[in-house]
Amino acid sequence: MNRSIHVMMLGFRGFPGVQGGVETHAEHLCPLLVEMGCRVTVLARSPYQPTEIGRDWKGIKFVSLWIPKSKGLEAIIHTFLGVLYAAIKRPDILHIQAIGPAIMTPLARLLGLRVVVTHHGPDYDRQKWGRFARLILQLGERWGMRCSNGRIVISKVIADLVRGKHGVKSVLIPNGVVLPQLPDSLAALEHFDLERGRYVLLVSRLVQEKRHLDLIAAFQQANLPDWKLVIVGGADHPDPYQREVLKKAAEAGIVMTGFQRGLALQELYAHAGLFVLPSSHEGLPIALLEALSYGLPVLASDIPANLEVCLPAERYFPLGNTKALAERITLLSNERLTLEEREHIRAWVTQRYNWRNIAEKTLTLYIGCLGRN
Repeated sequence: MNRSIHVMMLGFRGFPGVQGGVETHAEHLCPLLVEMGCRVTVLARSPYQPTEIGRDWKGIKFVSLWIPKSKGLEAIIHTFLGVLYAAIKRPDILHIQAIGPAIMTPLARLLGLRVVVTHHGPDYDRQKWGRFARLILQLGERWGMRCSNGRIVISKVIADLVRGKHGVKSVLIPNGVVLPQLPDSLAALEHFDLERGRYVLLVSRLVQEKRHLDLIAAFQQANLPDWKLVIVGGADHPDPYQREVLKKAAEAGIVMTGFQRGLALQELYAHAGLFVLPSSHEGLPIALLEALSYGLPVLASDIPANLEVCLPAERYFPLGNTKALAERITLLSNERLTLEEREHIRAWVTQRYNWRNIAEKTLTLYIGCLGRN
């Protein structure tokens, strides 16, 4: 029965190995939907989609649509073109990821498409957007939640927001994580001159809401002479914030690796001494879940999305309080988890945030939208 379900997905740059939380979400979800019998077509943005992947990957069909590489325009243009393409190809479900692209939900419905929208977080709260962009994102949330056939939210915080602002119910299907193999290799550490267990790690795009400058300031205050701070990630569109982070990092001797993937990223995760996520805005942070899947001790800002992961209280610090963060970094730099403790963390997070369960719940929603039993 499931083989007849053709899902077309858009609202992100592409995958695999493309930087971004929504991209990682789709990269893990789509192959599992294929395994469960769906036909999955992904509408990617041509400037970002890896050319070496080709048109098929793990049973997924990729269609790369041209868009201008512009922070303010690319998402909405890509979604508009994607909706028109979907109207021609007539998938059973058009699945739009994120509230910005969801502004095209009324058009998709007008063209006779069944639409599912995943709300990954109130993007209008991100510091990078101006007043007009925030208005568009708020409109995308409103239309996406009120006009779609099915609504997915990735956290309880977002579910409460959707119910309170828009008076509609949603299905809570969180982000997930894959239990990784722990690599013994150290090539990435050797390349960046790092010592195993002696560096603080942050993996994120270089955007304001990730609060890299807070972490740099706190790490300097912590004064750990035999430790380094490693920031993994880059910016899709160079801007003053990225330049400020690079400037401060250079002055403080911070290791900036740029975007990493594959074995290099696995090594950087596996051998870190501490993972820190100081962000002011998240949906449900995949990078934090990934750090836990490697059994790392973690610290996170006390925003609602991070609190929803339900870490022990001492693993949170007040958002923007660099002094408190520095004190926690100093304290945890002296902590050494045993292999048994790390395996317990790994088992806990992968049981709670299992991608196969997530894919099954997503498929159930699709079937419900199609009116099937």
